[in-house]
Amino acid sequence: MLDGILVVRKPENCTSHDVVYKLKKILNEKVGHTGTLDPMATGVLPLLIRKRNKSL
Repeated sequence: MLDGILVVRKPENCTSHDVVYKLKKILNEKVGHTGTLDPMATGVLPLLIRKRNKSL
């Protein structure tokens, strides 16, 4: 079981939702993000995994 915060580099032409969806499938855990980045934007996207997802 994984529980924590993971910072991911979001590539261009990918939505924040796409990143969350892919990580959910890889980890088989509940995953959420702290803010949406525009699909054309690149940058860091903090992702909350499992129980950390409930704290915000």
